[in-house]
Amino acid sequence: MVLYKYQGAGNDFLMADNREGKLRLDVETVQSLCDRHYGVGADGVILIGTAPGYDFSMEFFNPDGSTGMMCGNGGRCAVAFAAALGLKGFDFLGPDGPHKGEILSQEGKVKTVRIGMKDVEGYEFIGDKVFLDTGTRHLVVPVQGIGEFDVYNEGKRLRNDPRFAPVGTNVDFIERQGDVLYVRTYEKGVEGETLACGTGIVASALGSFLFDRGEAGRHEIPVRSRRDDLCVAFTAVPAKDGMSFREVALTGPAAFVARVEL
Repeated sequence: MVLYKYQGAGNDFLMADNREGKLRLDVETVQSLCDRHYGVGADGVILIGTAPGYDFSMEFFNPDGSTGMMCGNGGRCAVAFAAALGLKGFDFLGPDGPHKGEILSQEGKVKTVRIGMKDVEGYEFIGDKVFLDTGTRHLVVPVQGIGEFDVYNEGKRLRNDPRFAPVGTNVDFIERQGDVLYVRTYEKGVEGETLACGTGIVASALGSFLFDRGEAGRHEIPVRSRRDDLCVAFTAVPAKDGMSFREVALTGPAAFVARVEL
């Protein structure tokens, strides 16, 4: 079995070409592959497959073996991997529906990739927090002093809050500093903080816009993850219960790391 390791803003994934449909991954295999001490190590596994009407499909597995959710950084890495496989188009079917990918530039092994994300039609304010689904469920929490904030313990507590049971939720902690939105994320499935979370960065940008009572129109929000810069663009449209978000796009780095032969 040959895998290719990619990282998107520090979110690392093991990718495999499954266009022939021969690979079947069970929970134990995914957990073993993602184990950073006894396996290869990754924040998830992604299989590139086929889907009628699309250039490829993307199947994503969390390190605990759970599946069925979208991963934004993984989506950008999937586009980069598809290009390495020789594909020329990057319209793909993800776990949450259609996505359009585009490679904007390349410097060395790092590609700058933009992918379209799902429309977000609803959200729920929970006290001073906002809960929304950007392909995966996220709770966005504004904080002060994000650099020193206890993401692990507070994220674990909120991720396991009974109101989000049984599925749980990812938890994004945000702080705006000037024009830049700083984001740190506790990811369920990983059960800890990752260097970045694509769907969480999108959720954080939308959440920040809602907290700031932003106006309708096209917006771009620069985001800083633990180590990398990304950008979220969207069109805010007035809706019955507030705003809906259309033409959502996530732009950021995706880089090849290594070829792994098991």
